Amino acid sequence: MALNFHQLHIFYTVADRGSFSAAAQALHMTQPAVTMQIQALEEYFGTKLFLRSTKKIELTEAGRALMVYAKRSIDLVKETDLAMSRFTHMLQGRLLLGASLTVGEYILPRLLGPFNQAYPNIAIQMKVMNSAQILEEMLRHQLTFGLIEAQVVHPDVHTEPVLSDELRLIVPDGHPLTERSGATMDDVLEFPFILREQGSGTRQVMEEELARKGIDAGRMKIVMELGSTGAVKSAVEAGLGITFLSQTSVKHELTLGVLRMVPIEGIRFDRQFYATYLKSNLLPISAVTFLSFLREKDLSQWL
Repeated sequence: MALNFHQLHIFYTVADRGSFSAAAQALHMTQPAVTMQIQALEEYFGTKLFLRSTKKIELTEAGRALMVYAKRSIDLVKETDLAMSRFTHMLQGRLLLGASLTVGEYILPRLLGPFNQAYPNIAIQMKVMNSAQILEEMLRHQLTFGLIEAQVVHPDVHTEPVLSDELRLIVPDGHPLTERSGATMDDVLEFPFILREQGSGTRQVMEEELARKGIDAGRMKIVMELGSTGAVKSAVEAGLGITFLSQTSVKHELTLGVLRMVPIEGIRFDRQFYATYLKSNLLPISAVTFLSFLREKDLSQWL
């Protein structure tokens, strides 16, 4: 018998998922088939790779050593696929991603068209939710990866910046702040605010920047907290308050003149959009390809 990549992949998945049944489900195989391949691998090396008990499995010393090479082999195959995809553009697969509301509603729709033209055989299924919900879904292995509006700190999660953006002060047309030549945060805090809910990336970025400037977010007169960017925009347009939103999300309203952007002296709400995924998960080639596509884009050219 010869060592093959398929068996290394099965071995890695069993070790990563912590059970034969979970690995079988992830690989779309039967549990006996997974067990048979692991037994064949153990026979090939002449040593046990797992310590089995009724409750869980653990890697042996030999298994831990093999794990390093198995991951390296899988990464190499994915890198090879990605490199060759630049020539063939024939990648196939389904990509399940979570996108926070600003990304999912206002940014990705403009980018998915060009991506689909380049990779027509990759099907994308997108769930739009706030950043906290995306993290929860990833930890439950319900999403391949997420695109969120604020960096998360979690021991099991990797995040990396992929796109840049800026939050701006948004007010209704005719608001008193539009008549001032230069507004300060002290001026802005005199007015009622309508904000996204706690847990949203937009809210987190705003509060973190205020804290960096030594401004207590508790000074804000928050009259409403709403669960979508669209709802916030409608409430601001109706004159119920002012808000901070991504400039990408109000492009249409600014063009129509129903909303206005007001610059604030001495403070900018620059931010990154982040790709996030579990450290323990090997991203499928479809996800690697999509992230590479995003990294190459200048957001200002698309919005």
